[in-house]
Amino acid sequence: MCGTRTSVREDIRDKIGQVCHALGEIFYGMTIFEWVRGVRRERGEIERLFVLITFGDLVGLPILPPYYTLRLLPYVVPAINRWKRSLLRERDWTDLTELIEGVG
Repeated sequence: MCGTRTSVREDIRDKIGQVCHALGEIFYGMTIFEWVRGVRRERGEIERLFVLITFGDLVGLPILPPYYTLRLLPYVVPAINRWKRSLLRERDWTDLTELIEGVG
């Protein structure tokens, strides 16, 4: 008898936890989801710009002396493949509309 009470309490506790989690996700989506997505997009653009400035010689655009590039190399190696793919991605003029104020 005592075992069933405990399992019922645990089931109720689990359901309440699931409802609270769902409400938290809804609140997150209604309030800051767009902001977080925009911040992540800006972070990606800044990271691509940083890699272009430091390792532009990979695509024929030498900007920084190699000494500084070699010092930064261990931090940038994980992002190089992603950076190359983002540079080679075909872009449309509609990709630029988010940069224009009042559009979108």
